[in-house]
Amino acid sequence: MANIKVTLIRSVVGRPQNQREIVKSLGLTKLHSSAIVPNNAAMRGAIRKINHLVDVQEAE
Repeated sequence: MANIKVTLIRSVVGRPQNQREIVKSLGLTKLHSSAIVPNNAAMRGAIRKINHLVDVQEAE
């Protein structure tokens, strides 16, 4: 199974608490920080809830 590279491109300031918690659980801390996460249903579901805040690419 491939991995996904998730990059935070929008700030979480003013966002609902659940979106802030999802960003933190993915390991994203600051703007333009990136994290490599597994490509599974749980991660895709979390990313779908914050897709307006992140950029998603396939990792090598």
